[in-house]
Amino acid sequence: MDNNFPPNSLHKDSYVLDFHDEFNEGQIDLNKWIPYYLPHWSSREQAAPRYSFQNDCLVLQIDEDQQPWCPEFDGDVKCSSIQTGLFAGELGSKVGQHRFFNEACRVREKQTKQKTYTPQYGYFETRIKVSLSENNLAALWMIGFEEVPEESGEITIFEIFGDQLKGDTSEVRYGIKSLNDPKLTNTFYHDVLKIDARDFHIYAVEWTPTHIDFYVDNVKLQTIDQSPDYPMQFMLNIYELPSDSVNNGSYPKQFVVDYVRAYQPISGYQVD
Repeated sequence: MDNNFPPNSLHKDSYVLDFHDEFNEGQIDLNKWIPYYLPHWSSREQAAPRYSFQNDCLVLQIDEDQQPWCPEFDGDVKCSSIQTGLFAGELGSKVGQHRFFNEACRVREKQTKQKTYTPQYGYFETRIKVSLSENNLAALWMIGFEEVPEESGEITIFEIFGDQLKGDTSEVRYGIKSLNDPKLTNTFYHDVLKIDARDFHIYAVEWTPTHIDFYVDNVKLQTIDQSPDYPMQFMLNIYELPSDSVNNGSYPKQFVVDYVRAYQPISGYQVD
């Protein structure tokens, strides 16, 4: 039985397509994505993703021989990730995007500032499926560019943990994390949905100046009445978290991405 949720049309009524990647060229488009995970805290060599292309999809993966992306500051965590912005301070400084709750972080490799896509507001969706062990996590999230330190909030479009895939149900986590933004309040949901996230499903948000709506398979789950008021970038990734109790089974662990799309309403958003 095919339980895959079908892709949406590229056309969206009342919206204009602002950014998209259908991943059907067999290579990462460097005009759209930066193929590293927060390399300023580590290095481009250590933070480079493992990936392949299958059936016109990007497959971000964790391989058996893959090494931790940043052992100095993030221990044995492994990650394959691509992102749409990159900002960090001088070598040795504390300045840089997403310190992942570790105040010890220092810039270990100087980076050139990049912005491939950093929208402020819009409708964003992705169609994905996962093949994960219990200690894997796949996610699409947005973070502030952080040239201004307080502009650090996070919109989590979805997080899927391998230990919450039950076959007939899957837990999907989503919401807002304030991090160092004093104007935001942590608001996060753990919804057990009647889907199998090992099949294709669509995860989306509409981020407006006053609120954020969260969707799975075109059905709205929640509205959060908060909104970061600065540009944000995409973070698309799969992790393997260290565990002494998990049998990892066979590799690779896979996060299959059919597409990522971003839209702006034709009439715009009303900003007070």
